[in-house]
Amino acid sequence: MEQLRRAFANHPSQGRAATLMLKHGISIRDGRAWCGDIEQADAAIARAAGVDHRVVRSAIVRIGEEPELAAIFARIRPILLLADIAHEIGCSTLEIITADATRPGILAEVTGLICKQGLTVRQAVIDDPGKREDSRLIIVVDGTIPAYLIPMVRSCGGVAAVTVR
Repeated sequence: MEQLRRAFANHPSQGRAATLMLKHGISIRDGRAWCGDIEQADAAIARAAGVDHRVVRSAIVRIGEEPELAAIFARIRPILLLADIAHEIGCSTLEIITADATRPGILAEVTGLICKQGLTVRQAVIDDPGKREDSRLIIVVDGTIPAYLIPMVRSCGGVAAVTVR
């Protein structure tokens, strides 16, 4: 995210803390870090980011002082990624690496194909850590994904690779 890179260009440790908060859906409200309705201690975030707790506090203050970042971080919320528990809930997961994440319609084409096969999509998440070349499309489907579907998904426009979990 360009706003984050600009704000923390001269403060790489704070940038690591802010990036970690963004990745985990930790919002900043009233100068404090929150994961949903659960307040997060600066020290806990610091341990996860590999920085001192004062670095986290400085990052939170900086976020609050930058109106654009404050608006973004005030609205962040965590979500459950079903891919991590797919097997336990009777689902399968497709992880798709895109050839060009800026290409429109990849999600629509792949999920359309899945639905035409009579499968139900439980969740679709695009994991984009800020670099388009690292984007992944994660699709959780009820039941088992039939083997014949994999080459069909691979042939969709914009798909570089497919992994089934």
